[in-house]
Amino acid sequence: MTRLVGKWSGAWQIAAVYVGTVVGAGFATGKEIVEFFTQYGEFGTVGIVVSGGLFTWMGTRMMMMARRIGAVSYKELNDYVFGRAMSPLMTILMTLMVIGVTSVMVAGAGAVFEEQLGLPKQVGMFVTLLLAFIVMLYDIKGLFSVNVFIVPMMVLFSFVVLGKMLLSEKWCGTGTVMPDYSLKAFLSPFSYAAFNLAMAQTVLVPLSQEAADEQTVKRGATLGGILLTMILLSSHFVLLSFPHLLRYDIPMAEVIHTFFSLLYWLYIVVIYGEIFTSIIGGIFGLQRQFRSMFRVSNVLFLFVLFLIFYVISSFQYSFLLSLLYPLFGYMSFLMMILLVFRKLPK
Repeated sequence: MTRLVGKWSGAWQIAAVYVGTVVGAGFATGKEIVEFFTQYGEFGTVGIVVSGGLFTWMGTRMMMMARRIGAVSYKELNDYVFGRAMSPLMTILMTLMVIGVTSVMVAGAGAVFEEQLGLPKQVGMFVTLLLAFIVMLYDIKGLFSVNVFIVPMMVLFSFVVLGKMLLSEKWCGTGTVMPDYSLKAFLSPFSYAAFNLAMAQTVLVPLSQEAADEQTVKRGATLGGILLTMILLSSHFVLLSFPHLLRYDIPMAEVIHTFFSLLYWLYIVVIYGEIFTSIIGGIFGLQRQFRSMFRVSNVLFLFVLFLIFYVISSFQYSFLLSLLYPLFGYMSFLMMILLVFRKLPK
């Protein structure tokens, strides 16, 4: 097992993987941020702070719990959180969901190639899976290397765009969206945090065992939660200044194309990077889960898994997601509640 070296360097690696796993196609395009936060105006700003607090606290608690029970895969944490009777069902559901969501990300990467580079979607998917295959041959070293490189680029880009917006006459404050105080707006930060924490669990659980000590785990999860909050707030404030943002499927691209055309190609690179880090995060979690259950060649496992991704992402899987997403949403809420009340082992 590869141990992280140094408390702060190890903490930064954990934080980078945490951020890289949570962000993805919906986050990068801005659609996810608009749906969960920006459409609610000023109340959405409060929601991001609440959601960021949950990412920080619950992410730390999840990793500490996994480390103390010696969990090397999400099934072992599910055994502790849900109980052994309910855990198999939750683990199967989570595995299907991670495969489904990762396939969505692969399709999203293909769409970037098709829409921005004029290349066939299948070529983009193949190139993405090939790159992911090469990265995952290096296991956790590959995971760290990619996230430590891409995540700072994400953070820097989000703050550059916000800074340019604030310093220009394009800044409109929160005037373009009216505050919404509905029950849906109230529940939004909790559902967003619950869903993403459940997805991140597949990576954070095995990652908790790689740290040198508990202090590194705490620092890494806390730093990751803070960075996620900062990126969310930055993107949210930029999107608030864009009129009619609910009309667009990729609102952030419209913002960049309209106001910062010089940064457009850099934004495309950032989008692809965010999608790619989510893909390798999902692969790493599945890899560690199956490795704890079966003895199988790493290359053979990756080949079969990537074949599944390629097939699913090539077809219309809306029925599968419409069935699994609600179930996964309910499971995510239940998991978050149980994480709060389950005793943290000594």
